Amino acid sequence: MRRDVDKVESVYDTVAKEYAEAFSDEHEKKPKDQEVLRRFATEISDREPVWDLGCGPGHTAAYLKNLGVEISGLDLSQKSLEQARALHPDIHFRKGNLLDLEFDDDSIAGAVAFYAIVHFTEDQVGTAFREVFRALRPGGLFLLTFHIGEEPIHIDEFLGKKVDIDFSFFSTAFVHGCLKETGFERIELVEREPYRGEEYESRRAYVFAVKPVGERGRESSLPGQAPQKL
Repeated sequence: MRRDVDKVESVYDTVAKEYAEAFSDEHEKKPKDQEVLRRFATEISDREPVWDLGCGPGHTAAYLKNLGVEISGLDLSQKSLEQARALHPDIHFRKGNLLDLEFDDDSIAGAVAFYAIVHFTEDQVGTAFREVFRALRPGGLFLLTFHIGEEPIHIDEFLGKKVDIDFSFFSTAFVHGCLKETGFERIELVEREPYRGEEYESRRAYVFAVKPVGERGRESSLPGQAPQKL
């Protein structure tokens, strides 16, 4: 089963303004977001280019920009990109699809994807990870976040607008195994409880992963092995 990316694009075009108003300052309310973004900024240092994949209104890119990261943003939704450009005119944003990145092989230094897999099936998650892996340079850094769970949920109202969309939840074992199978190494994962009153009440996961240098990518653990902890 594959989900229609055109439907995802349409939903976020529909709620782009409301989404920007609701989430543009969300990192300020979430200490663990701040912690992992500071770590990403430290580890990526002055390497570039870096991309925020599924950037929405650009708030994650802006947070990293303020930490000194030279970053650009990519999103399916043109209306979301319009919000991002208006809010953050000093950052470059462009339209694109995480399932089919228009980047050359081994061309980017780092990527972040905050909840960018939230509308994907498991097969599409694998496709997305392969695309990120392909685009990263050897030694490139990937930071991913996702909702922890087993079953998707369907919603027909989002931010006051009528929609028709599924939100996906994934187990940590699945995501870890999928990253490992793709070829990533140094996979580190941390879970947290939701910040009640600030977000949907699901458990969250942050994952750091690195594209190996040379041919070492698949040797350190097998898919499904218990993830390391930050």
